Amino acid sequence: MNCIVWFSSETMNDRKTIDLEQGWEFMQKGITKLKNILEGLPEPQFSSEDYMMLYTTIFNMCTQKPPHDYSQQLYDKYRESFEEYITTMILPSLRGKHDEFLLRELVKRWANHKVMVRWLSSFFHYLERYFIARRSLPALHEVGLTCFRDLVDKLIGICAIFQVYHELNAKVRDAVISLIDQEREGEQIDRALLKNVLDIFVEIGMGQMDHYENDFEANMLKDTAAYYSRKASNWILEDSCPDYMQKAKDCLKREKERVSHYLHLSSESKLLEKVQNELLSVYTNQLLEKEHSGCHALLRDDKVQDMSRMLFSKIPKGLDPVANIFKQHVTSEGMALVKQAEDAASNKKAKKKDVRMQEQVFVRKVIELHDKYLAYVNDCFMNHTLFHKALKEAFEVFCNKGVAGSTSAELLATFCDNILKKGGSEKLSNEAIEETLEKVVKLLAYISDKDLFAEFYRKKLSRRLLFDKSANDDHERSILTKLKQQCGGQFTSKMEGMVTDLTLARENQINFEEYLSNNPNSNPGIDLTVTVLTTGFWPSYKSFDLNLPAEMVQCVEVFREFYQSKTKHRKLTWIYSLGTCNISGKFEPKTMELIVTTYQASTLLLFNASHRISYQEIVSQLNLSDDDVVRLLHSLSCAKYKILNKEPNTKSITHTDHFSFNEKFTDKMRRIKIPLPSVDEKKVIEDVDKDRRYAIDASIVRIMKSRKVLGQQQLVMECVEQLGRMFKPDFKAIKKRIEDLITRDYLERDKDNPNLFRYLA
Repeated sequence: MNCIVWFSSETMNDRKTIDLEQGWEFMQKGITKLKNILEGLPEPQFSSEDYMMLYTTIFNMCTQKPPHDYSQQLYDKYRESFEEYITTMILPSLRGKHDEFLLRELVKRWANHKVMVRWLSSFFHYLERYFIARRSLPALHEVGLTCFRDLVDKLIGICAIFQVYHELNAKVRDAVISLIDQEREGEQIDRALLKNVLDIFVEIGMGQMDHYENDFEANMLKDTAAYYSRKASNWILEDSCPDYMQKAKDCLKREKERVSHYLHLSSESKLLEKVQNELLSVYTNQLLEKEHSGCHALLRDDKVQDMSRMLFSKIPKGLDPVANIFKQHVTSEGMALVKQAEDAASNKKAKKKDVRMQEQVFVRKVIELHDKYLAYVNDCFMNHTLFHKALKEAFEVFCNKGVAGSTSAELLATFCDNILKKGGSEKLSNEAIEETLEKVVKLLAYISDKDLFAEFYRKKLSRRLLFDKSANDDHERSILTKLKQQCGGQFTSKMEGMVTDLTLARENQINFEEYLSNNPNSNPGIDLTVTVLTTGFWPSYKSFDLNLPAEMVQCVEVFREFYQSKTKHRKLTWIYSLGTCNISGKFEPKTMELIVTTYQASTLLLFNASHRISYQEIVSQLNLSDDDVVRLLHSLSCAKYKILNKEPNTKSITHTDHFSFNEKFTDKMRRIKIPLPSVDEKKVIEDVDKDRRYAIDASIVRIMKSRKVLGQQQLVMECVEQLGRMFKPDFKAIKKRIEDLITRDYLERDKDNPNLFRYLA
């Protein structure tokens, strides 16, 4: 309030002295008038002259020469005025009322009290400007509000008032809490009234929340806990888990709204914590384990919406038991798929083709299972990291189980091969293929033996590329990009090199054909396609000095001349085991085109010079091992297409057998492909084991080179950590490699401590 003060023309020395009793008698008349106005009694309003007279009286009494400067006495009487007003008028008016009537009277009296503080602070304003400032005393406004709050503390010894104050405080608090409970039961209450009452608790704290927290909030929270404890004890018996959760959700929502309507904002977290504790924390286990509606049942019955209502994220570590149940459930479903696939594979009547099909179905079902529960994690569990971890740990359990003797790494690689090769059983659109490959790569994250997958995949990729079985080059590059993002550049470097080799090989073939057209004398006489590969990128293949037929020898020489004309720094090694030939077979019924391997072609061409040949002669003329010759002759005489007759006519090949050309062979097709059984896939595992030994050696040396001295346990753990991204190394294998490195003088064992190793530079 801005005040303008007029002074009389007489000097302060000439001014008549006002004694304390006389001056205070005049001030009391003004204060009594103010009280009457506040009480609604007939009284004229203060005029400007009235206000100036009251202000000037205080001014004069404070500016008189000692001992007539009554500043301290007026400051004390200012306080006493409020205490007298509260004692004689406010407290008696409140004592006779209860419940909502008490609250309404309290709000009215608080509003009047604030008006009185404002007016009296204006009358005594000169004290504020000089006396209070010099003495560092509480401001007038603060004194007025404090009186309302701390009357008991300031009037020591008045026992009756002490009892009145605490009685009123308890009555007000209980009345507010009673209205809150009524609202919780669905009754309509005056929210504005509650807000006004609770604002009093906040305002009389003058910036501090102690009064609100101690005189109201503590009891309100205690009552809230008791209220919801009673409710929860009934709901847990009556309701299913989803229904209970819905009620809990509604309660939390209403309590939050309650804060926004009339409780102080600082109460929100404490209030919700009480509700969550009574409704959720206390009954967590009972809710999760309810027989027909608990977490197990909801997951089993795919109750997605009900699962999304699980509110355990609101309580400390409340999601831990839910995530554990989720992990157990997913693990159980995954293991059921493994058992189902194992049972199908163990069926003695099942054909090998059917077993392979079941393995593909198994991978497809695992992908579908992952889709299903990843959706749970994203939608029901709000993408929470705890559930991503649970999903990962669950899939790691059953994704690393073998099926029918095949590792999960091999099954996944075979599944990819079936999608990417021509004529695969998976008939999918381009979009579906991309989506499926993305999901396969996600599954690979759960496979511990990623290096084994890489080797199986590389083997199958090589066959797709070399035998033109890849359905789409874009898909081949796409999955390599996905694998690179998942496992790193080193994981796919060889595979990318294979794809690049095929591109370069096509260009090389075009150049070869141009070379033949420009050099007629070098023409081999038959169509020849050569694929030149980089040794380091491709899987290792057997390379024998096969005695080629004369026609093929000419082809090899022509290509060698062409290649040496381009570069003299590379050596060509011919891998005949990967070659294919289209040869013409003249049978009595009809002439047929036979698609065979280079080995098979070399064998069949022997019969152009001789009608009947012994097993030993074939071995000698081809210069192949017994195992390879047995496979060759079996495919030509004992399998589906019997191009050769065998004597004796049995299904096994022996060293005493004789073979002749089957001139009477026929088939409804004019063009047939004669398959050659592939070598056992165990070689892949052997190759991977060899690579792992090198990887472990490199890791140990790398660690020891940087650490110089290290204990065995720490060395093993660091090695496991380094290699864990590609495969899960066996502790025994690591220790074996350490011993090997010691014998090769890379490391030495400490003389005093055998479990301590030193790096030898």
